[in-house]
Amino acid sequence: MALSSSGIVAGLTAAALATVGYLAHQASQTLPAGLGRSQAGAAPAAGVSKAPPRARKDPAALPGDSGMGARVVYSLGGDRVWLVGEDETVTRTFGVHPSAVDPAPGNYLVMSRSNAITGSDGVPVEHVVRFTSVDGVVIGFSAAVTDPTTAPAPNVRTGGIRESREDGEAMWTFATIGRKVVVVR
Repeated sequence: MALSSSGIVAGLTAAALATVGYLAHQASQTLPAGLGRSQAGAAPAAGVSKAPPRARKDPAALPGDSGMGARVVYSLGGDRVWLVGEDETVTRTFGVHPSAVDPAPGNYLVMSRSNAITGSDGVPVEHVVRFTSVDGVVIGFSAAVTDPTTAPAPNVRTGGIRESREDGEAMWTFATIGRKVVVVR
């Protein structure tokens, strides 16, 4: 039986592909981890991410740079407050309306409190918890008595960070004189 030229070419091609496949397999067994061969715990190749896409961060999650121990955490950028217990458990978190004057990021202590007063913008407020001042403007948390959604007047240099009446009551109970207040960006 004589072989035709097309049969010879087909045989040589098959042999060449088998050889290349075998050599490729052998070469892949000697590659360093992460350069093409998948291994448990091996780093992915440069520019390739094996991690699942990260979920967007929960805006209500306690900021990681907010200190330790029992404290009030106030996020300037998130307009949010967390009441954190000694065991690092968040006992309450809520949104706030920022004041016209912001405190600098840092650690403070509750320095004074008032059960009910008139705010510097003329709005009756309750459960006032003060922790610093900036250029003569006292900064603290408070709840508007008549309309709990009332934000501080934007055209008046106030330091009142407004919260709902329910949140103000929780703040009042938690943030006694000397309680740490941590302000983060």
